[in-house]
Amino acid sequence: MKKNILLAAAMMMSFAAFSQDVIERYFKEMNNDEQVTKVSISSKMFELFMHIDSEEADEKELLETVSKLKGMKILIKEEVANGEQLYKSAIKKPNADYEVLMTVEDDDEDLTFFIREENGVIAELVMIAGGKDNFVLLSLIGEIDLNQISKLSKSM
Repeated sequence: MKKNILLAAAMMMSFAAFSQDVIERYFKEMNNDEQVTKVSISSKMFELFMHIDSEEADEKELLETVSKLKGMKILIKEEVANGEQLYKSAIKKPNADYEVLMTVEDDDEDLTFFIREENGVIAELVMIAGGKDNFVLLSLIGEIDLNQISKLSKSM
């Protein structure tokens, strides 16, 4: 399941939680933790995708979707004793601006997606995953069209 979560995170990056303060707080809390992998992708990186020429419809859809993203942050903590505890603590953090989009409970890991909408548009997608020995937090910020992301993930 861990590989599936990392694959989902990678797929989101290629197409392309709480509030910025929550993920920023996690980044600060885990800054000196050598077991944590931290990834931060700025809007500039997503802008670079716009310079790719493409004639294929799927690629054009991908570029259109990615062009609306403003950033992504990922925290991955593996081989820890308290992954489930980190997960249970993290899913309690979102304020009333966030709603649960989907949860998956498995013997090995649990996964929850939250969204935050602004004026009827999804402005942030947050994924939290935790298991016996791992914890993953992903925040994708920008104008997010779940239909586009779903369609793109199927084509890939």
